[in-house]
Amino acid sequence: MQDSELKYFKEILESRKDQIIKNIKGVNDELNQLSSLELNDEGDHASVDNSSMVESAIVRQQEKELREINVTLGKIASGDYGICEMCEDPIGFQRLKVKPHAIYCIDCREIVEKSK
Repeated sequence: MQDSELKYFKEILESRKDQIIKNIKGVNDELNQLSSLELNDEGDHASVDNSSMVESAIVRQQEKELREINVTLGKIASGDYGICEMCEDPIGFQRLKVKPHAIYCIDCREIVEKSK
């Protein structure tokens, strides 16, 4: 992969990482505010519990993506970026444009998906 392509993907990944960190902080602040509310009835409790559950699920998903991005940034630094972890062939540029932190080429991703 060319240096200009690596720089392109690194910028995208770092931008996404910053956005995720900002999102997680905002959700955690919101959850802290919800937990400090004085609730008067069961409807209020149910609403807060539901919101907390949804927000927590979002945070877990974003934390997972953040871990994947950090691993990918490490691969860029070490020169291993864009190589499929299964077949060790290059991951296509178009696939990386769609998911810059992809670890599998499209064929291997399908194999992994079907085996789940």
